[in-house]
Amino acid sequence: MKKYASFKIAIVAGLGLATMGLASSASAEMASGQVLANTCFSCHGPAGHSVGAMPSLAGKDGEAIKFLLEGYRSGNLKGTVMNRIAKGYSTGEIEALAGYFSSQAK
Repeated sequence: MKKYASFKIAIVAGLGLATMGLASSASAEMASGQVLANTCFSCHGPAGHSVGAMPSLAGKDGEAIKFLLEGYRSGNLKGTVMNRIAKGYSTGEIEALAGYFSSQAK
């Protein structure tokens, strides 16, 4: 009987850790989006709020941001520097950037 009780405890503990891992994964993705976004600020403004001719990214639709970055990365969209920048991003990094900018207030 003790054998089964410790097995149940191990399963419950494992499920708890897995759930915590999912929550921390989402916050890690957001944090990585925030870190990645630091390189965007020089052109698109702090937190994506541009004051110049560059478009603001803050509060934009995340799917639109992903579409544009993937377009620049593939070469389907042409930009002055965005093609070179986007080629350096993985799909996960593009998703993290889109999540970060779409969560910012306009």
